[in-house]
Amino acid sequence: MSAKVLIVDDEKDFLEIMAERMEARGMEVSTATSAEKALKMILRESYDAVIMDLMMPEMDGFKALKLFKETRPDLQIILLTANVPEEKCIEAIKLGAMDVIEKPADLDLLTQKIEAAKAPLRNKQG
Repeated sequence: MSAKVLIVDDEKDFLEIMAERMEARGMEVSTATSAEKALKMILRESYDAVIMDLMMPEMDGFKALKLFKETRPDLQIILLTANVPEEKCIEAIKLGAMDVIEKPADLDLLTQKIEAAKAPLRNKQG
């Protein structure tokens, strides 16, 4: 079974490249250019993992993380960041992020994290 992933980032070029690369690895990928759009999407559909930029205009990754976890507590969220202090990464984990990965994201590492995100879902269904 392929992973169903939602990528959230305000940089459209980054979104397109990531979606292309992840689809090439057999994943079903949806994208959103804002946390607000992503929230609407997670209310309609379920995803194995959400990969979200931590620093976005309007609603940053921390606020979005809290909102997403309130809406869907079992949602696995992997945050992407460029230049965020370690204490902010720790805070994100405490708020419920599965992990925080530095940009540019290593696709092999990201794939491993997505597979790990799917594991608890398989156990619940099994």
